[in-house]
Amino acid sequence: MKSKKTLVLGASVRPERYAFMAVNSLVEKGHSVVGIGHTVGEVAGVKIQTKHIPLKNIDTVTLYLNPVRQREYYNYIVGLKPKRVIFNPGTENPEFYQLLKANNIKVDVACTLVLLSTNQY
Repeated sequence: MKSKKTLVLGASVRPERYAFMAVNSLVEKGHSVVGIGHTVGEVAGVKIQTKHIPLKNIDTVTLYLNPVRQREYYNYIVGLKPKRVIFNPGTENPEFYQLLKANNIKVDVACTLVLLSTNQY
């Protein structure tokens, strides 16, 4: 299985958060992970940044931000040119879907944890 470099947007250092579980699961499955969140920290060896950092070769962006909080990241995400963006439960955003599709970025409305656990990631 090829590693898919993944940006977890909304990454959290709090173990009860799904974003925290996703970072752990991605690392466990051998994916290269970058985390951007509200608080600086580290999860499973991944440093959580708080700024829009320049990144290259991002395959997947998995979102853990509500639609209002996503707005400030629209241009950033499009600029990363990922192959796909996963909208986890609670992050659904039809406005953003249109922008991504217009930029030839696949929209996946799914749960990263389920995709990983069923080997569909």
